[in-house]
Amino acid sequence: MTPERPFLGVQSSVTGKIWRDRLDEAGRARALAIAQLSGLSDLMSRILAGRDVAPDDALGFLDPTLRTLLPDPFALTAMEAATERLVSAILRRETVAIFGDYDVDGACSAALLAEFLDYCGTPRLLHIPDRITEGYGPNVEAIRGLARQGAKLLVTVDCGTTSYEPFIEAKKLGLDALTLDHHQAPESLPEAVVVNPNRQDDISGQGALCAAGVVFLTLVAVNRALRQSGYWREHPEPDLLLGLDLVALATVADVAPLTGLNRAFVVKGLALMRNRARPGLRALADVAGVNGPPRAWHLGFQLGPRINAGGRIGDAALGAKLMLERDDLQAGLIAAELDRLNGERQVLEKAMVEQAMAQAELTLDPEAAALVAGGDDWQPGIVGLVASRLKEAYGRPAFALAFSGDLATGSARSIPGVDLGRCVRAAVERGLLEKGGGHAMAAGVTVRRDKLPAFQAFLEEALAAPVAQARKGAGLSIDGLLTAGACAPRLVEEMEKAGPFGSGNPEPVFVLPEHRITEVIPFGADHLRVRAQAGDGSKLELVSFRSAQTTLGQAVAQTRGRAHLACALSLDHWGGRPKVSARLVDMAPA
Repeated sequence: MTPERPFLGVQSSVTGKIWRDRLDEAGRARALAIAQLSGLSDLMSRILAGRDVAPDDALGFLDPTLRTLLPDPFALTAMEAATERLVSAILRRETVAIFGDYDVDGACSAALLAEFLDYCGTPRLLHIPDRITEGYGPNVEAIRGLARQGAKLLVTVDCGTTSYEPFIEAKKLGLDALTLDHHQAPESLPEAVVVNPNRQDDISGQGALCAAGVVFLTLVAVNRALRQSGYWREHPEPDLLLGLDLVALATVADVAPLTGLNRAFVVKGLALMRNRARPGLRALADVAGVNGPPRAWHLGFQLGPRINAGGRIGDAALGAKLMLERDDLQAGLIAAELDRLNGERQVLEKAMVEQAMAQAELTLDPEAAALVAGGDDWQPGIVGLVASRLKEAYGRPAFALAFSGDLATGSARSIPGVDLGRCVRAAVERGLLEKGGGHAMAAGVTVRRDKLPAFQAFLEEALAAPVAQARKGAGLSIDGLLTAGACAPRLVEEMEKAGPFGSGNPEPVFVLPEHRITEVIPFGADHLRVRAQAGDGSKLELVSFRSAQTTLGQAVAQTRGRAHLACALSLDHWGGRPKVSARLVDMAPA
């Protein structure tokens, strides 16, 4: 078969990408079959076909249901033992200590479990560690404190899979230990009941779940067991579906693939959020300026960062407290504090990113497989954001490290096709890292300063081939051609039925061919508004975020005349009326 020609002949855009039609010959045939079988429009059929939806599954894809997608929770390894221990704690009214992570997934996971235990009338404690003083995961001192408060069962959520010493201490103190996690697991597990679809002996096929998804499945199993025991004869069962707003938020914020069960979680969770029933989420949406029905974009870029701000530079427990808060006034106060912390975080992030970019420009080998930057005065809670910005700017895995004496703690972000979690675990096993773990797209590390050169050498050895392969295949997949005049609310409303878009379900990208750039207006810190006009006179305004100093932004500012503009479309409900919002993704000379 002859290779597909570049879309519109674009071999190299201004950002160096080859443009490809998302549909090859087989994909175009699949799109035609979807249109014929389902009666969907050509546009929607192309979008679904480009996401590998089979013709017979098209209508079901547009309306994912938990009834068909929710697996038997007991398919997860160790779920039976975890369920038995939780049910026992509930029936005996034992105090359960919940130990969560300090990010969105950890906060939502902890709140889900706490909410269920509260409904059952089970005494519980909740501890979210301080990122600076305690670090990631359970620690001995915190467990001792929970034991002194009467805990009999320790449940770690979104952490614990690689925590050996803390669970040994828990056992000494008479605490049973249970872990509900999703991070990649080593072959040897700690002394705890570990429910984790990514443990090596789990064959459930649910490895794409975030921790909140694992907690939700656990609650389904526990609720079923309580029903069978007759526990709910005296009062009504909890409606577990009311927790899907938290599962959706965690799934999107943790960049879990929006396919299969995860997509159903997010679709149902977003629908639940429209009712604005949870005071904490309602207050957070208001301070974040969320307008109109919430979408996955709001969760990932407006709500998520504010919850994370507490764990990054403030009180790590604020996120979980907000999700559990039932009083409107208190919820408003917590949301306002998270909004304030998020503003501080943005200032710190900007300064650290500037330093990291300067380091990269001075030291980066163009052929390097990974980028490592660090600073002695860097805020440990911000390094993950810095790593993300470096990864975006240089198109390769990036590590950002905050040094304190001889030790550095850091975060890493990867590119599609490069499993960073596995690489980090291998580095731990070789003794190059003090600690490390994560999943394919993100990881956390602790490294000694004197071992940093050896760790960097290991990264080049381990990642050279997968990064080269991933970058070789890098390009921009295009879903179709549109003109400015065709970008109407009705079209976007139809397109969004294939969402929510995100990891695993990429947002559609369209090209405005041979449109003339009439004006480029800077706004905010480094954003651009780009006004474009089609040959028929129709106009569209596009936004290019954080691009003023990038290759794309500079090319747009210098362009006079016509260009091919690649963009993603969404709806903005500001002012109560839907309006098309276009985000510039790439550009190529016409």
